[in-house]
Amino acid sequence: MSAIIILLAGIAAFIAGYAIYSRFIAKRIFELDPDFETPAHSMEDGIDYVPTNKYVLWGHHFTSIAGAAPIVGPAIAVIWGWLPAFLWVIFGTIFFAGVHDAGAIWASVRNRARSVGALSGDLVGSSARSLFMIVIFLLLLMINAVFAVLIAQLFTDFPESVFPSVAAIIVALALGQLIHRGRIGLPTLSIVGVILLYLSVYAGSVMPLELPGPIMGLSTNAQWILLLFAYAAIASILPVWVLLQPRDYINGLQLFVGLGLVYLSILIVNPTIVAPAINDAVPPGTPPLLPLLFVTIACGAISGFHGLVSSGTTSKQIRSESDIRFVGYFGSIGEGSLALATILVTTAGIASLGEWRTLYSSFGSGGLEAFVLGGGALVSQGIGLSATASATLLAVMAVLFAATTMDTGLRLQRYIVQEWGQMYHLKILTGNSSATLVSVGACLLLAFGVGGSDGSGGMTIWPLFGTTNQLLGALTFLIITLLVARKGNALIYTGLPMLFLLIVSLTALVVQMADFYKSEQWFLLGLDIIVLVAAIWVTLVTSAAISRQIKANRKAAAD
Repeated sequence: MSAIIILLAGIAAFIAGYAIYSRFIAKRIFELDPDFETPAHSMEDGIDYVPTNKYVLWGHHFTSIAGAAPIVGPAIAVIWGWLPAFLWVIFGTIFFAGVHDAGAIWASVRNRARSVGALSGDLVGSSARSLFMIVIFLLLLMINAVFAVLIAQLFTDFPESVFPSVAAIIVALALGQLIHRGRIGLPTLSIVGVILLYLSVYAGSVMPLELPGPIMGLSTNAQWILLLFAYAAIASILPVWVLLQPRDYINGLQLFVGLGLVYLSILIVNPTIVAPAINDAVPPGTPPLLPLLFVTIACGAISGFHGLVSSGTTSKQIRSESDIRFVGYFGSIGEGSLALATILVTTAGIASLGEWRTLYSSFGSGGLEAFVLGGGALVSQGIGLSATASATLLAVMAVLFAATTMDTGLRLQRYIVQEWGQMYHLKILTGNSSATLVSVGACLLLAFGVGGSDGSGGMTIWPLFGTTNQLLGALTFLIITLLVARKGNALIYTGLPMLFLLIVSLTALVVQMADFYKSEQWFLLGLDIIVLVAAIWVTLVTSAAISRQIKANRKAAAD
C-alpha cells in the first residue's frame, strides 16, 4: 500500500477531530469561559505562574508531552503490523489524548493550578492523594532516568546531534530575553530562531562532537547522563520564561518543520509500506497484541504523563481559559502527527520486507534506530539532503523531544516533592533548590545505584513504564470525570476512555506480574504490586465519589 494514502487519511482525521470534536468538548463538556481569571493572573509570580501567549505555550506543552515516547512506542509497536498501530494513534489521539490533556488543564486551572495528584486529595481524600502521588513519582522517576539514558545513547551513536542540541539552548536563552522584553515581534523571532537551529543541524553534520573517553571509570554514556541531569536541574529552577518556554517553543517550531520535511518527502517519494498490515509472523517471545499494543503506544495516542504536564506546568501559564482547546487538544494532535510519521518511516522507509524483518527480529528492536534510519532514507530521497545530514536531522528531532520532556519532567518531580513537603509539614522539602536536589538525587540513585557505573539503571524499571503511564491516564480521567459530574454534564466522553484505559492497563499489569514472577524479577514484581494496589484503591474511592455526585445530581433535578 502507498504510504501517501495512510498519511492523507491520518491528517484528515486529525483535522476533523480538532475542528469538530474538540469544539464540542470545549463548549458542551468543559464549558470553557474566556472571562474566568486563571491562576497565571491571580497567582502570578514571574517564575512558575506566568500568563503566556498561547502559541508560545503550545510550543512548551507540545514538546514537553512529546518526548521520545511517541517515536519509541509506535516504532516498536509496528512489529504487530502497521494497521493496529495506525488505528490506535488516530482514534487514541482524537477521542482519548485530546480530551485528556485539555481536561487536565481545565481541571487544574479551575482549582488554583493544582496537580492532578493534589486534586485527588481535595476531591476524594488524603489516602487517594498519597497513593496517587506514589504512582506519579514513580512514573516521573522512570521518565527522567530513562530519557537521560536515551539522549546519552543518541549523543554517543550520533555525535552529529550534539552541537545542534547545545545550540538550541543558546538560541532559547536569547529568545526568552527578547520575547520577555517585547522589543521584537514573535513572528520575526520565530523565523530567525528556526533558521539558526537548522544551520546548527548542518554544522553538526560536518562537525560531530564526542567526549574524549572514560573518565574515573565512567563511560561516555555515564558522563552524558551526569551532564544532562546537571543541565536539567538548573533548567528546572529557572523562571519558565528564561529557558523552558522559549526552548520548548522554538523546538516545537523546528520539530514541526522537521515533520513537514518528513511528510513532504513521503509525498515526493511515494514509498510503499513494506511491513504487513497485520503481522502473522511475529518473532518468538513477542507478547500478545492485546492488551500490550495500548500500553506500548502511550504518547502518540494517550499518556498519563500528559496529565502531569497539563496540570503541573501548562495550567500555571494559561492566559485565558479559551486557550485550553488550542494548547491542550491541538498539542495532542501535534504529538499524534509525530506518531503517525513514525509509523510511516519505520514501515515505508525500509527498502524491503526482508530488511524490515531483520530490523524487527525481536520485540523491542527497531525503536529509535528504525526511526532515524527509515526517516533519514526518505528525507534523503525526497529533498536531496545527504544521508548524513538527513540522519542528523532525525537524530536531533529525537534528542530535542526527549530533552524538553526531561526538562519539564524534573520540574514536575520538584513540584511533587514540594507538595509532599507541604502535605507532611517538612519545610526542608518546600524550597526550589532542596526539592530539586531530592528529585535529581532519586534519579541518580536509580541510574547508578541500580545500573552501576554506566548509569543505565532507569532501563531496569522501564518495562513498567507503559502500564504505569496508562494507569495514570485512567486515574486522571477519573478526576476529570468527577469534575464533569459536578457540573452535571454528560459523562460518556470522559467516562468511556477512562473505563477502557483502566481495563487494558490493569490487565497488562497482571500479565506483567506473572512474567516477572516466572523470571524471578523480584524488584519489578514488587513495584508492579505497589502500582496495582495504589491504582485499584484510587479507582474505587474516586468511582464512589462519582457515584455519589451522580445521585446528588439526580436528587437536585428531582427537587
